[in-house]
Amino acid sequence: MKITITAIKADVGSIGGHTRPSSRMLQVVGTVIEERGISSGLLIDRYIGYTGDDIHILMTHTHGVGNEIIHKLAFDAFMQATETAKAEGMYGAGQDLLSTAFSGNVRGMGPGVAEMEIEERPAEAVALITADKTEPGAFNHPFYRLFCDPAANTGLLLNPTLTKGVEFRIMDVQTGKTASLHTPEEIFVIAAALMYPGRYVVESIRTRDGEPILTATTDRLNNIAGTYVGKDDPAALIRLQKNFPATEEACAMFKYCHFVAGNTRGSHHMPLMPVKRNTSSTANYCIPIVSVSLFSMTGGKLGQSVDAFETSDWDYFRRLAVEKSEMMRAQGFIHPATLIPHELEYNKGYKSVMAQLETKFKRE
Repeated sequence: MKITITAIKADVGSIGGHTRPSSRMLQVVGTVIEERGISSGLLIDRYIGYTGDDIHILMTHTHGVGNEIIHKLAFDAFMQATETAKAEGMYGAGQDLLSTAFSGNVRGMGPGVAEMEIEERPAEAVALITADKTEPGAFNHPFYRLFCDPAANTGLLLNPTLTKGVEFRIMDVQTGKTASLHTPEEIFVIAAALMYPGRYVVESIRTRDGEPILTATTDRLNNIAGTYVGKDDPAALIRLQKNFPATEEACAMFKYCHFVAGNTRGSHHMPLMPVKRNTSSTANYCIPIVSVSLFSMTGGKLGQSVDAFETSDWDYFRRLAVEKSEMMRAQGFIHPATLIPHELEYNKGYKSVMAQLETKFKRE
């Protein structure tokens, strides 16, 4: 049975700054999806949650990727949540909605989209990965290690499908162009691209036979809007088990708490911290966070889900992320604690200071 899995996320307002959406906002989104998606039969199932200040809507249906009606449903839910956010005085109400006029699908309109159409397996395991206070390239490190590095993932040597290699589709977010690259023969080309996550990001991964394994959001809001309107806060869908990575292989890639661009004012490098689902952004300089929800799907029904990072061992890795963040913050404002100038998101103040400096330079 062919099933489409669609995840759409957006920041449309949050409490006291960039923390988390209000309960009323989440309730409004749930009501729209329930009444216009589930009750009408448009959707098979849905899951709604948040990571930091981003609301994510996971939907299953049979209408294929890029479907206008599905995308408009999510867009309208975010629009109504925006109105609720305004009424409640939430910070950044409607921040990720760069246009209020829907134009066919939400790509290029601000919300992030990750979706795939699959031939559902008898036991379909899938994970929704959602991050906050960082950029799409934040997933470069875990996805590379998962599919390219047997030292990190022994499954690459044990799983015949993965041993054959996979196809990476990598996007240049500055041009919007994509490249198809294959493991193992082009592994160094893949590494060279993913080395710079501010420009090159993983869009999707398939088996060598073309079966979808993974899809991720790739939009950069500043490239769309022309100015900084918030960090891009990526999301991804990944199929698990059997021919694909095991659940524990995929989730373990986030224990390294690698450094990513983002956090406060979107202008720093900080570690990516694995957190429990529905966690607010931390007020400790907005350490970037990531959560993973696990589902077993049958007939498009998601059923009960599991929080991948809820067990006690992940507390250790959260402490590791905090320790790494304190080391970086001790660097103060000096690079690499802060991003290079053209990557600084809130950079008007920096530009004004540098303009003063320029007037002081004289040739001796």
